Amino acid sequence: MTCTLHVSWDERLTSYDFGPEHPLAPIRVKLTIELARAFGVLTRPGVVVEAAAAASDAELELIHDPSYIAVVKAAGGELDAPRPDAATLLGRGLGTPDDPVFAGMHAASALVAGATLGAARAVWFGSAEHAASIGGGLHHAMRGNASGFCVYNDPAIAIAWLLAHGVERIGYVDIDVHHGDGVQAAFWDDPRVLTISMHEHPATLFPGTGRASETGGPAAEGGAVNVALPAGTRDAGWLRALHAVVPPLLAEFRPQILVTQHGCDTHWSDPLANLEITIDAQRAAHTLLHRLAHETAGGRWLLTGGGGYQLVQVVPRTWTHLLAEAAGDPIDPATPTPQAWREYVGRVSAESPPELMTEGASTEFPSVDRGYDPADPVDQAIMATRNAAFPLHGLFP
Repeated sequence: MTCTLHVSWDERLTSYDFGPEHPLAPIRVKLTIELARAFGVLTRPGVVVEAAAAASDAELELIHDPSYIAVVKAAGGELDAPRPDAATLLGRGLGTPDDPVFAGMHAASALVAGATLGAARAVWFGSAEHAASIGGGLHHAMRGNASGFCVYNDPAIAIAWLLAHGVERIGYVDIDVHHGDGVQAAFWDDPRVLTISMHEHPATLFPGTGRASETGGPAAEGGAVNVALPAGTRDAGWLRALHAVVPPLLAEFRPQILVTQHGCDTHWSDPLANLEITIDAQRAAHTLLHRLAHETAGGRWLLTGGGGYQLVQVVPRTWTHLLAEAAGDPIDPATPTPQAWREYVGRVSAESPPELMTEGASTEFPSVDRGYDPADPVDQAIMATRNAAFPLHGLFP
């Protein structure tokens, strides 16, 4: 299908950088943009690339406590005030191995939030059907503290901004390997937002939340949906779970905008998690979510990046597939990566670049509609979610 796409991108977004030893290296986003450029994705008809302004304090305060924002500014040397002591920083989730302090931290984090806000504006005001903030997806940050590589929670800020500008129902789908805990917490008791997170089980992975029994606050029962998959889940089970849970709920909820987070740390080679997913299954998930945006949300789709720590082999390929999908012109997975991009990788990385846009994996899976196996751990996870959440939406498990 032909689609219009707004890409919120600015080279300054690479300033969100916790240092050379940190897993969340900004080169992964730069390599994605360069691969998308090499394929011509960013110059296709209907695609606009635009830098967005940093989020203002008022916009950040849609989600974050002003006192926390002040600590972030002071920690990064952006206030005429002493640097907070270690106890104050740790109380705000800063100065840790996950979220070390760096100079200019507030400005860099506000740029990420601003990029996602720019994408949200493009979709809601109608300048594009779809909008991407590929450097965003920092879904762990809480109201008053940093968490899990995330200083400000850009998806939650964008959702809060959309609600403040008249959107009545927003669907949020998170396919990062880690639970989208910060977004869930922000809208736990808000019936206008349906958060669906599909992740590795909290018994084996940070942040230790996201069980099927977490279904929303008293004013929003069913507003949170969690699919907690066992470590070792492979493509067929992962896609089976995604199709078993997300389409029925979005069809029933009928969001006015679909917001999605596409962390690709589900990959089998990712160093920080334990699922066994290929780029091919990730690409199939992008295709499904694009289709659901058109079927359930009138085509309004705001998409972000997220986690992903195989900086050369995985992140650039899966997110380039995502951008091409959102532009309405998917890349054939058998296509070789462009020679110019491989040469670029050689200049900026010691790794050998991947040669194809596929891993040759099948994306076939057995549908739950044909029955399920109560002894299978993936089916147990699927049915735990459906039993907990579906009746709250008037659906049969």
